[in-house]
Amino acid sequence: MTETSKETAPYPQIVVAGAGSIGCFVGGMLARGAHHVTLLMRPHLREELARQGLNLTDFEGMDEELAPDMFARASDPACLGAADIILVTVKSGNTAEMAELIRIHAKREAVVISLQNGVGNGGFLKSALPDFDVRAGMVPFNVVHMGGGRFHRGTSGDIMIEKGAGRLGWTLSVSGLSVYEREAIVGIQWGKLLMNLTNALNALAGIPLRDQLRSMGWRRIIADQLSEAIKVLEAAEIEAVMPLSRRLPIRFMPKILRLPSLLFNWVARSMLTIDPNARSSMWEDLEQGRRTEIDELQGMIVELAREKGIKVPINTRVAELIREAEAAGEGSPQLYPRDLRRDVRAHR
Repeated sequence: MTETSKETAPYPQIVVAGAGSIGCFVGGMLARGAHHVTLLMRPHLREELARQGLNLTDFEGMDEELAPDMFARASDPACLGAADIILVTVKSGNTAEMAELIRIHAKREAVVISLQNGVGNGGFLKSALPDFDVRAGMVPFNVVHMGGGRFHRGTSGDIMIEKGAGRLGWTLSVSGLSVYEREAIVGIQWGKLLMNLTNALNALAGIPLRDQLRSMGWRRIIADQLSEAIKVLEAAEIEAVMPLSRRLPIRFMPKILRLPSLLFNWVARSMLTIDPNARSSMWEDLEQGRRTEIDELQGMIVELAREKGIKVPINTRVAELIREAEAAGEGSPQLYPRDLRRDVRAHR
């Protein structure tokens, strides 16, 4: 079933495949910028947006209301057949299913862009859809579904997509949402994965990201976890690029995180803006009883470390704690830094 907007916007037609928090925000911003957008989503969310419309808010004070007739909503994947551009925003575990739906329904001229966490989804889509123009991508900012049709962007950053034919970055850039094309997208994705390792720690803490980064205890754990991961990537000869500042080598990040709070706040302010209430998508997954993407984050580091014979006790235990929290279904365990340190030592 598809509910269409009353007026169609100019070419191209964009379908956001698997619209959750990121998909609804990005799709909503594109619709706000006069693109014709269809959000392919689960029925319960489609019904919510049919009643409420979209409310897009962010850390800079944006507060935009999009009436339901400004964008289309669908739960039937047949809507993929009309797409010129398909933005894939499903969880990594659902990539194979979405690839098959695209293969069945979409026209071969459609461009498929992965706006997903992790580093493997773009490559998987390319293998599963050899007749399509598939691009990997990276979304640096955090979005939380606040309910009532409201989706809040809590951190800063610009979307990066793999460079290819046409001017897709220019096409998809609208006021408040910039999209840039890059040749070396894999390095940027690995950089994003390293930064996203904080997601699990935020989910375990259950506090706003900004509060967590203001805590020296948490910053030291973030730095130690990041140091483990950087060591693994160096052993695997994988180059990671800072997604927020290409001028800063990622190996300097643990040192920055360990700075005294006054100095850290001064340095971090130039790289990243964080809303006071922003939390990670993994925290939201735990609170909503959904499966997390821990296997595509800490899980990737742990597996690569095993291949290289490197011990990563913090990444290993954090992944285990997230899986335990998923199984318990009670949301964030709300750990303190000392609790996590003690737990990691006990499980070495």
